Amino acid sequence: MNRDELEQLSKDELVEMVLKLQRPSKTSRTSSKPPSTDRKEKRDRSKPGGAKPGHEGRFRALAGNPDLVTDHRPERCSGCGHVFAPNAPGEVIGAYDAIDLPPIAPLVERHRRFACACPNCGARTKAAVPEAASGSPFGANIQTLAIYLKHLQHVSYQRLEAMFADVFGVCISQGALGNMLRRGGAAFAVKKTAILARLRVADAVASDETGVRIEGVNAQHWVFCAPGIVLHEAAFSRAAQVVRDVMDGHRPRFWTSDRYSAQQNHAERQQTCLAHLARDIAFAVEVSDDPAPFRLKLWMDDVFALWREIGDAAPSTVARKRRDLETRIGDILRARSGCDVTRALLRKIANARDQLLTFLDAPDLVQPTNNDCERALRPAVISRKVTNGFRANWSAQADTALRTVVDTERLAGTNPYRAIRHTILA
Repeated sequence: MNRDELEQLSKDELVEMVLKLQRPSKTSRTSSKPPSTDRKEKRDRSKPGGAKPGHEGRFRALAGNPDLVTDHRPERCSGCGHVFAPNAPGEVIGAYDAIDLPPIAPLVERHRRFACACPNCGARTKAAVPEAASGSPFGANIQTLAIYLKHLQHVSYQRLEAMFADVFGVCISQGALGNMLRRGGAAFAVKKTAILARLRVADAVASDETGVRIEGVNAQHWVFCAPGIVLHEAAFSRAAQVVRDVMDGHRPRFWTSDRYSAQQNHAERQQTCLAHLARDIAFAVEVSDDPAPFRLKLWMDDVFALWREIGDAAPSTVARKRRDLETRIGDILRARSGCDVTRALLRKIANARDQLLTFLDAPDLVQPTNNDCERALRPAVISRKVTNGFRANWSAQADTALRTVVDTERLAGTNPYRAIRHTILA
């Protein structure tokens, strides 16, 4: 806006413009922006690192099954000089673990194929071709480690090649690593199909999505969560058709998501993510003098308090508190406001009015937030920032298949590395 245009504005319009410019910037606390974008505090106002005064110390627990135990006994009595025997009985007064890795070296098994001449007839017979003569020479442990480092620790092909050579003494070309990952992707795709079948009969589903680059094109990384299930999907679309393709006609009882239109109307009932609305409310409290945002904050605090205590509360107590929450939110939404931020917030919440307290109808299935999906997407966001996406679509599909298996089995208590290894061996 140039000077002439500013001179044509009225005093009220200029005041409104200045007030908007003075509003604090959105942060991770008041929006969906990641914490990495927050402005860092100046050194003189920043909190010191390390343990705070009064903090109770924590120590590493001793290993449950040590590989080697070394006992230390005194040589002589400090009173009379008596010499103790090496196996003298005594009381253990201290135990300490010394932990290290064994020397890292590849285990190479040479398979040799013989042809033998029969001493009776002279016929020359060849041994059957061993399994090691076909396919990759690299075993399950090498494949597991390569897949783990590439997909879960975001190590590039070049750095993977260098690491195997420097640390393990194994020379693996980048092409061989790519073939290894492609074969692994096929194994995970089989398990993903079984997990998808479970998702398509779930009573409650939550979903979210984030951006990703595939073959130099903007695409989407979707995630779908249900009890005991986490399914990842890579698609070149953010439209509702992706959800319809994944669910294949199944319409669950409940669906949890943000207010994005493509996430709506996929179930009988919808639960809007209250964490998103809570951040919008926090921003409105900062920038507006209107009482409505503060009233909304108190209302949201009471909703989360009810969620935390719902397992111990009597059904009559939950019903009474729900009626009170419904009445209060109705009164707040009827309020008039002169602040544009407050008006926009009230409109957003009014549009989701029937989706705010759905979780109270099935607290064992539905949560008031979509935090499970956001946590499941966080590694994909980190991968995008580190690697800038996938050079091939098969790599993106392999990544989502692996994350589906690893995240789903993690819910059952399986370590990610072991989940990968079990899949490779299967």
